Amino acid sequence: MKIKPVITGTTGMVGKGVLLECLDSPDVESVLVINRKPLGLQHPKLREVLHQDFFDLSPVAAEMQGYDCCFFCLGVSSAGMKEQEYTRLTYGLTLTFAKTFISQNPGSVFCYVSGTGTDSSEKGSIMWARVKGRTENALLALPFKASYMFRPGFIEPLKGIESATRLYNVMYMILRPFFPIIRAWPKFATDTVRVGKAMINVALKGYEKKHLECADINIISKL
Repeated sequence: MKIKPVITGTTGMVGKGVLLECLDSPDVESVLVINRKPLGLQHPKLREVLHQDFFDLSPVAAEMQGYDCCFFCLGVSSAGMKEQEYTRLTYGLTLTFAKTFISQNPGSVFCYVSGTGTDSSEKGSIMWARVKGRTENALLALPFKASYMFRPGFIEPLKGIESATRLYNVMYMILRPFFPIIRAWPKFATDTVRVGKAMINVALKGYEKKHLECADINIISKL
């Protein structure tokens, strides 16, 4: 059995990492990426659709037909953002995409990149954690075959990938000498390779948990 994923956010660090693992994996037949700007990558497995308005996916909905899983890696930082706008770009946009995808592919699998510390109660004091929790809960309520909420901690970019966030790159350069130590703590850190492999594996084999913390991601990547 091979999977055919749709991937979003492939111009970002996590999404590009997931895409590279999918292109390298013999368990992946083909990949569709939907981006706002060109990825600048060609591969026999890869098909790219450009679309600007992710709040109106009707022009590209039919393009998603025939794919059995979605790896949703699109996201924005909450830094300097009001809760209403962050909710629109996180909860609103994600649910719009998820509902469109499942309408074209009933019985599919959905993987969502959330974050460690996400608040499933939706009542905590940290704004981004509440919004991510609300998004996770709404995704889990949709009639997918299975949904998995990925909650990575610090993600090490591998294979030449860089984050689009300057602050993340600066932090990575500061922490880089300590990564041999950080890697010894799988509860707190992972990397783009392991995130990609974990998504492929849960889509193929499933997993008993729906909320996947760093330690789960690192375990699943080796299955």
